[in-house]
Amino acid sequence: MTMQRRDLIKAGAVATLGAITGFPAIAQARTKVKVGYLHTPAVDSHIFIGEQMGSFGKQGLDLELIRFTTGLELFQAMIGGSLDMLSTGAVLSNFPARGQGKAFLMNNIEYATAQLWVRDDSVKSIADLKGKQISTTTGTTAHVFLDRALRSANLDPAKDVQLVNQRMTEAVTSFISGAVPAVALWVPFDSIIRQKVPGARKLVDASAFFPEAAIMGGWAARNDYFDKNRPVLTKLIAGWAEANAQIVGKPDESAEMLQKTQYKEVPLPDFKEQFKASKYYSNADWRTRYQDGTVNKWLQQVTDFFVANANIQNALKAEQYFDAKLFLETVKG
Repeated sequence: MTMQRRDLIKAGAVATLGAITGFPAIAQARTKVKVGYLHTPAVDSHIFIGEQMGSFGKQGLDLELIRFTTGLELFQAMIGGSLDMLSTGAVLSNFPARGQGKAFLMNNIEYATAQLWVRDDSVKSIADLKGKQISTTTGTTAHVFLDRALRSANLDPAKDVQLVNQRMTEAVTSFISGAVPAVALWVPFDSIIRQKVPGARKLVDASAFFPEAAIMGGWAARNDYFDKNRPVLTKLIAGWAEANAQIVGKPDESAEMLQKTQYKEVPLPDFKEQFKASKYYSNADWRTRYQDGTVNKWLQQVTDFFVANANIQNALKAEQYFDAKLFLETVKG
């Protein structure tokens, strides 16, 4: 009698949790998942909001989070077997197009996260950068944005400027020291420049080229992991969806949660601006964009950049490397 009562109480608790979250709760041992990520609000907001809310834990997941500096390093680690899945920016449109990883979930549009900063008073417009050095990390969101910005001013990125390829920390340091007159970066690196170079100016950000150059960030899984662990991916999406509802429904509260725990070095007003640099959509709006082909279109735009600049041979199309079914089957609104 006692055992039956315990079982009923446990079943009731599980059912209640599922009713509250809108997703089935998992009353079993947690599944450990190795997740790589970048420390930038556009990439890790859902991860840490979800961790603070316990939304991934409710799905029976234990995320082992491993931080990287660039999306290139993320994919190299995942391809090598060190990660099960990852969250990143523009590089999501690179390696999966090579058949290395399967994209399955979008985080946001990096609407204004990529920015071009200058310190030379003579540079009044993008066209004035002709013949000058620009530091950035090639193959990343910042590079994709910079390419579009330069071409908008009829500058050839390969001939009219000198790109200096550095890790973003070094690229920003070069700019601060005066070694280069311009840097293409992603937030939150702009806060360092605001603090160290008061006279620096943001020339343009990625919002100027939306939606023609929309850059999406999102999730990809290792090919074999994707094929063998679809239930785990479904749980990850369910946990993500709860975090996304929080971000969209309470953006200021979400920004404060992140700043207090993950971005203490950035003043809260600055971080709120950085947080707004990404365009977040509700779960229902994402469903629409998954279904009407918008996500495939936006992914393909960036893949086309990598095909041209990284010489990808026989690249897969976005509809081949991005699987929308898991999200559409898991998140109903």
